[in-house]
Amino acid sequence: MAASREDVKFLSNPKIGLKHKKYCRFRKFGIKYIDYKDSDFLLQFINEQGKLLPRRITGNSLKYQRRVATAVKRARHLGMLPFIADLMK
Repeated sequence: MAASREDVKFLSNPKIGLKHKKYCRFRKFGIKYIDYKDSDFLLQFINEQGKLLPRRITGNSLKYQRRVATAVKRARHLGMLPFIADLMK
């Protein structure tokens, strides 16, 4: 006996194919200012090689992604974050 269309729906995992909605954490929590002196916070937006993570991964809005990039560049200039690193995290 073959499974009908309705049976297949319940046999498979309903969460497969559902992607969670990305959100801008700055808008969600009402953060207005990104402090370039807070290097621990800025490490969340940098990968192991020291590169900035893109918006499609972090979920930031365009406005706050630009502010994060500026803050990371300022922290690098002051020596709080490295320009390049091998396995930083």
